[in-house]
Amino acid sequence: MAKIGTAGLFVSATALALGTVPLFTAQAASVTSQTPSLPAYPATARGPVVDEAFGEKVPDPYRWLEADVRTDAAVEQWVAAQSAFTAAYLAQLPERAAFETRLHALFDYQRYGVPVEEGGRLFYAYNSGLMNQAQLLVRDKDAPADTARVLLDPNTWAKDGATALDAWKPSPDGNLLAYTVQDGGSDWRTLKFVRAADGSSLADELRWVKFSGIAWAGDDGVLYSRFPEPKQGAAFQALNYDQTIYYHKLGTPQSQDRAVYATPDRPKLGHGASVTSDGRWMVVSSHEGTDPLAIVHVAPIGWGDWTVKPLVPDLKAQWDLIDGVGDRLWFVSGDGAPLKKIVRVDLSGPEPVFTTVVPESDSNLEWAHIVGDRIVAAYLKDVKSELRLFTLDGKPLGTATLPGPGTVAGLSGKPGRANGYLAFTSFTTPGTVHAFDSASGKTAVWQPVKLTFRPEDYRIDQVFYPSKDGTKVPMFVVRRKDASGPVPTILYGYGGFNIGLPPAYSAARMAWLESGGAYAVANLRGGGEYGDAWHDAGRRARKQNVFDDFIAAGEWLIANGVTPKNGLAIEGGSNGGLLVGAVVNQRPDLFAAAHPAVGVMDMLRFDQFTAGRYWVDDYGYPEKEADWRVLRAYSPYHNIRAGAAYPAILVTTADTDDRVVPGHSFKYAAALQASDIGPKPHLIRIETRAGHGSGKPVAKQIEETADVYAFLAHWTGLSPRP
Repeated sequence: MAKIGTAGLFVSATALALGTVPLFTAQAASVTSQTPSLPAYPATARGPVVDEAFGEKVPDPYRWLEADVRTDAAVEQWVAAQSAFTAAYLAQLPERAAFETRLHALFDYQRYGVPVEEGGRLFYAYNSGLMNQAQLLVRDKDAPADTARVLLDPNTWAKDGATALDAWKPSPDGNLLAYTVQDGGSDWRTLKFVRAADGSSLADELRWVKFSGIAWAGDDGVLYSRFPEPKQGAAFQALNYDQTIYYHKLGTPQSQDRAVYATPDRPKLGHGASVTSDGRWMVVSSHEGTDPLAIVHVAPIGWGDWTVKPLVPDLKAQWDLIDGVGDRLWFVSGDGAPLKKIVRVDLSGPEPVFTTVVPESDSNLEWAHIVGDRIVAAYLKDVKSELRLFTLDGKPLGTATLPGPGTVAGLSGKPGRANGYLAFTSFTTPGTVHAFDSASGKTAVWQPVKLTFRPEDYRIDQVFYPSKDGTKVPMFVVRRKDASGPVPTILYGYGGFNIGLPPAYSAARMAWLESGGAYAVANLRGGGEYGDAWHDAGRRARKQNVFDDFIAAGEWLIANGVTPKNGLAIEGGSNGGLLVGAVVNQRPDLFAAAHPAVGVMDMLRFDQFTAGRYWVDDYGYPEKEADWRVLRAYSPYHNIRAGAAYPAILVTTADTDDRVVPGHSFKYAAALQASDIGPKPHLIRIETRAGHGSGKPVAKQIEETADVYAFLAHWTGLSPRP
């Protein structure tokens, strides 16, 4: 999410190169003398809509802002007025120019994706620094790195850089590459194909692909998932039902694709297909919501009829395919194992035989791969990655060597081939690709990353603070070693959908840290840091635990001298945007500034749009009274507290977000501006030709980050000095 500028930034070339002084110096909060004036907000019409549910009347005066900006003139005019108002305010912020300049420098470093080897070729993503989109390179496996050539360059696909390369997968023989194109940040994808030898494109083009993997079935066809084509004008808002797996044979039109698996009697189920590395089995996983609970079917490939048979018939536990060798499949399973285990399924007999080969342990098992003849299992131990090695029968073989505390962000490799590649990152380590030897567990840097800062200048502390009910919650706090006393701090959180927040590098975050500010990441309940129990403790009727955890994190940062009381900013995106909106309503006194990004803000109608229906696993069902009352109690849009003094708030969203439709943020911002909540600004920044976050061009990321950080810095007292 992103915007940022230059004069008087640098101190001296020598000091900067050595990292002996911060680029910015934290100052005591002082936001009056240079605070831009705030004229009256653009007018927003109030409608008469009042819903009645379970005996309560709930006004929804901004219901009209749910309409699609592309098709509704009134919403289009509102967006234009709000965008102009916010842009004028942000342009006056004295902090913005310095952030923009530094962000350009911090983003300007070479980045490599994890290579995938097929047919003697290596395929991998590459960004030279300020490319809007990463390219896809290919070279012979044993050839020098400088022989790599560009196979796909998304930077040539759109003038504004907003058309991105999303997923990609080479064919088993390495001669072809299937890839999906994302336009304007939308979740919709178009599936295309290119020849690896010369980069020439095939005529095949598959549309209305969404929430789909790419699975090659041999070298001349793929399995993919798509939804029915939406009605005219409804592509960015209509609910998604009836996902179907299709087989596409290269050289034929999409209209001839064969429907391989569908459940018309259960239209809410979504389906994804995988193919084992040896090409022997198709595995179909079906889910109804965001929970990993899966129904699993299997079918042998090559028989032509794609007849599937049930393997796991009910939505009772997590079942994630690892891979297969011959007639044996391996899964990460949550069946009776909240921290997950590894199960082998033998399909050679008349009935499948299930055997637990790696029992549940003391840490959360996130995923696993088979590389060579080893199971490589990624565990999250106190929110840091640990790679444990096992034989295919589950015998422990120790752990892999990692560069330090951090996160394994990707791994490639396959059965029968001992060598693979992994990506490692931490708060001060950009994603770095390492060659990986599964036999020894050793890693070695494959492509070094040239940094524009000194990691040794920063300290990373992990603390475990008490929440309201006494639960110990982990939190990382990152800051410069020479930062003294309480400093302006950003607190980030998510707390939902079984998603953890392990250490990861962010060029944007580094601009804040270089300024002398601190950045804290709270690992709230509702996430996946400690398995199913941690997730369950922060969803549905227990969602308030997430907000309590986040509030307690802010209180801890102030009480322990990390940040002054008037120097704490909070931010979060998507479910994290909901988090920010909810805690601002509950404790507006605690925060100086807030940044809710692409948030779910209307908890009574979230299930009415696009993928919103999937989220009932975490949020509950608005049509059920017990769930509705929980949702009504914390919904950000419905609980703004007139008469309270609110922090400065910058809401961010995007016009093509078809995951969390922008109407959530539009309605919330309109309600903020109409409420008596104090004199600080309550603004909305609306990006164009962007979606929920993925595929956003680097230029847009820099611009938005400059805007957001200038706003947060201004209202927490973090000021750039020459």
